[in-house]
Amino acid sequence: MFDFLKKKFKEIAERIAGKQREIEEEKEKVLKRPESIIEERIEEKIPEIKEEVKEIRKDKSLFSKLKEKIVKKVLEKKLTREDIEPLLTNFEVDLLEADVAYEVANKIKEDLIKELDGKEVKRGKEKEVVIEAIRKSLEEILDLPKIDLEGEIKKKKPYLIVFFGFNGSGKTTTIAKIAKFLMDKGFSCVLAAGDTFRAASIEQLEEHAKRIGAPVIKQKYGADPAAVIFDAKKYAEARKIDVVLADTAGRSYTNENLMEELKKIVRVNKPDLKVLVIDSLTGNDA
Repeated sequence: MFDFLKKKFKEIAERIAGKQREIEEEKEKVLKRPESIIEERIEEKIPEIKEEVKEIRKDKSLFSKLKEKIVKKVLEKKLTREDIEPLLTNFEVDLLEADVAYEVANKIKEDLIKELDGKEVKRGKEKEVVIEAIRKSLEEILDLPKIDLEGEIKKKKPYLIVFFGFNGSGKTTTIAKIAKFLMDKGFSCVLAAGDTFRAASIEQLEEHAKRIGAPVIKQKYGADPAAVIFDAKKYAEARKIDVVLADTAGRSYTNENLMEELKKIVRVNKPDLKVLVIDSLTGNDA
């Protein structure tokens, strides 16, 4: 997916750069036209400088000055919304076909129009300008609020983090990585085996916990995950453990029963932080 989007970003940059080159080429064509054609353009589009045309016949040195005015008033054209909007509309469709959310695709389009509309671009720099505009838009989209996790953990003990996500998205492994990170920072952690559905899920969490030196709170398969996580909280409270990291079974938002189970987990345990673990190919299912 990323390769596809990268290709599309490159294509739109080349299209807009091509539009800018067309404008530059049109300027050069007019500069090379004979005086008679330039006078005709003046008659049609710049009546306010007709008197200067007459002066050309008296003083040929005025021609270059007049030519500059013509280029500026008639053909010195910047990139406009009308130039780039058709290109960006096609680009927006490409993004939507790549499963990019409509709100995101539309924001990228509008950001590029806002950034490029009325912009003068030097010859040879067209692609750089467009790519920079795309980069700026993407950075704004990805600039999410930051969490001072360490600071939040210090405010409350135990601090409960519950992990959600689709099947196979990497929740259990992510829990182990974050637990290791926090333990390296000096926080104590306990893991809650809230995935009581998937085969070997508890054993997987136990193996990760063994490697990082963290305890695991578990029950048998089929047990209520809300109860497992509740037990882990009580365990942490009794032993003054800083953080509880709770695993849950993978599920899709289309399964009402499993979604209700998640609501119960949240209602019973009131997590301090809920983490959605997804992979880069999830698209609009996120």
